[in-house]
Parts: sequence; C-alpha cells; structure tokens
Amino acid sequence: MPRHARKLLLFVLIALTPVAAWAVYRTGSTGESMSDAAAAWIVLLNDEQKKTALLSFDDDAAQRVDWHFIPKEHRKGLQIKQMTPEQRAAALTLLRTALSETGYDKAKKIMSMERLLAEIEKNGRFLRDPERYYFTIFGAELDGRWGLSVEGHHLSLNFVVQDGKVIASTPQLFAANPAEVKTENKSGFPLGTRILAKEELLAFELVNGLDDTQHQSAVIDEKAPSEIRAAGEAHPPVEPAAGITAARLTSVQQALLRELIGEYVRAVPTEIAEQRMAAIDEAGFDNVHFAWAGPTKPGIGHYYRVQGPTFLIEFVNTQPDVAGNPANHIHSVWRDLRGDFGIPVAAR
Repeated sequence: MPRHARKLLLFVLIALTPVAAWAVYRTGSTGESMSDAAAAWIVLLNDEQKKTALLSFDDDAAQRVDWHFIPKEHRKGLQIKQMTPEQRAAALTLLRTALSETGYDKAKKIMSMERLLAEIEKNGRFLRDPERYYFTIFGAELDGRWGLSVEGHHLSLNFVVQDGKVIASTPQLFAANPAEVKTENKSGFPLGTRILAKEELLAFELVNGLDDTQHQSAVIDEKAPSEIRAAGEAHPPVEPAAGITAARLTSVQQALLRELIGEYVRAVPTEIAEQRMAAIDEAGFDNVHFAWAGPTKPGIGHYYRVQGPTFLIEFVNTQPDVAGNPANHIHSVWRDLRGDFGIPVAAR
C-alpha cells in the first residue's frame, strides 16, 4: 500500500479501533510508522494543546534531554489526562509503534501501577495517577529529524527519528514499585505480579551460577548503590566497564547473559532490537562485562551492571516498596554509550 494511502487509512482506523491502526502501522519501518502515528496524533490536537505538546527539536534541546523517572510536579509535554478519548487513543498508538508488544505491555502496566500506589498510600505526598504521563514531540513538521518523549513516574522513553529511520531510542527507563506485588489490593494486580520479572530473575540466576573465581571478578561491592548512575543526566556515565567479561563465562552462562541483555533489547520493535544486538556482536560479545553489587538473594538491596562498548544496562533494587517490603522497588535503564538522544559522544 502506498504510504499516502496508508496514512489516510490510519486516520480513520485510530478513531474506530486503535489496535487495527497499530497493525497497519507495522507494515512500514519503525521510523515511518512513528512518523505517521505522530502526524495522526498532532492533527487531533487543538492550538493550546500544541503549544504544550509540540516543541522545537533544536531550540528546545535542553528540554529534549531533560529526563527523569521520579515523581515530579511538572514535566514537559501533554498529559494523557488532558487529552480527549480520541487523542489518547492516537497517543497510545504512537507509543505502541515505538515499542515492541513486550515493551508496550510493560509501559502500560507501569502506568496502571499508579492506581495501586494511590490505593496503598491513600493520602501520600505524591500524586498518583495512571493518566499522569506526558507526550512531547520535538520537531512537529516530522521531516528531517524529530524526537519523541513519553515520560512519567517510573517511565522514560526517548526517541529520535531522522529521514524515516530511528537513530536513537535511549534513555530507556522502566521501573516498578512494587517489584513484586505482595499486598492484597482492589486495583487489579494479583499477588505475585512482577512487571520486570526477567530483568531481576535472570540476573540472579546468572550471578548465583558463577563459580568462586568468577564470583570474585563479578562482584564489585558488598553493598549495592542506592541508585543507578547519571539518573536524569543527558549523557550516560563514562567509567570503564567493571566485573567479569563474557569471555570468562561458560557457554551456558553466556547464553544466560544474552537472554538478560535481550530482555532490555526487545523492548523496542524487532528492527531496532536487531540493530542493538548487531552492534553488540560487532563490538565483540566477549568484551561485555557483568558486574554485581550487594547480596545475591532477594529481599536485600542488590544491583547489577551490564556494559559493552556500545551499551550500558543498570539495575538497582534497594528501596522498600510502597507497603514497606524491603528491596522490592526496581529501577532499570538501557543507555547508548555512543550517545543518548542521538547526540554522538564526540559532540558532547
């Protein structure tokens, strides 16, 4: 189907059935699909909303790289809460084109977990609202280079598209409080629910499968840090990789490490995920490091880092959850060591 015809069909489908619209979007490249979905959302906004949701790619660069996942009173962009039902459907379709089905499912569950936080906290000091997530487009013309930010508590997703291709998809931050639901609730979360289960369980399996010599190399500190490094900063940390190299792992352990990396990689569509993995392999998988800090059992603060020449993963679970259960509050991030937000390292 020609792209102009596909665009026309999408405008109709978004209003009728967002799932059908998403299926049509998937027929193009990720960058083209995102551009079409962004255009479909923009056309639905009124003039006042556009002032909030649409910013300049270059003139508002400081806002473009301003990201964080903590509760904040104000954020850039237009809240889902301030959109009409049709606009919300179009915004979520845009988000869906930027993520894989797995990534989109995680994002939606993280948003909906705000209901659980509100229920348990009751009159807590933070405003908890599953519709308090913000969409921002940088470069509303959608030609040449443009950016997308979708952000709120425990979620920060950032993309840059250039000439129909996604050239940046980081920082990619998913978090969960609670990491595992341990409190009876009326918010629709069954006991045992774990939005970021594989990110934690695979790492435990890997670190606990190391022999004594490997363990000594992998564990970089007996105590876990309280937070991921460079949280909210425009560029990832530049410290040398630490821990044990993949070259020193057995084939079984290497496969487990690949599976752990893949859980972060596959949050985005296959096209981008394959590019991420190809970059890792091209730089040499043997050069990937796995580092751990803290105890190697659940319920006590723990942290890990996976780093290669092209990427950085950080995971921390040290805070109690909203009900007070220890080490049940995850922050996890995927960053591009060649430069987040499409800004090459050399341009810093």
